[in-house]
Amino acid sequence: MFDHALLFHGYTASMRDYELVVHEHGGAHGTAATRRYLFRYCVEADVSTSLPWSVWQRSLDDRLLDPEPEVDGYVWGVRWQGLYPGAQLVVPSARAALWTDAAGSAFREVRIEAGAHEITLVFSELAVIDIASGYAPFTVPGA
Repeated sequence: MFDHALLFHGYTASMRDYELVVHEHGGAHGTAATRRYLFRYCVEADVSTSLPWSVWQRSLDDRLLDPEPEVDGYVWGVRWQGLYPGAQLVVPSARAALWTDAAGSAFREVRIEAGAHEITLVFSELAVIDIASGYAPFTVPGA
């Protein structure tokens, strides 16, 4: 999970698992694909901005929700962020060790760094699923 486009991240509708939807462009030798990284039994999810204050100060205008705004700042409207430097397993992890001892099942910790967010997850299992482009994580009834 390195140098691809993070399209979405957040807890699933069941509120137990955390997902990342990633478009992998494939590069010179690979095939493009969209994948769902499902971190099952996610007991901790910490998300914070990776953007400095100076960028946030210029990026509060709602016009930046447009993919081609007429103002300067961080363009939220592109609806993706680069996964760079990407994901790294935290070893050793005191947080994962606590959950492993408490739950009696193996837990791991991963840190994911992207263009706008830093995400740290403590989870038990990971499933990687190929999905069709245009995947929506969940829909709101009546919307």
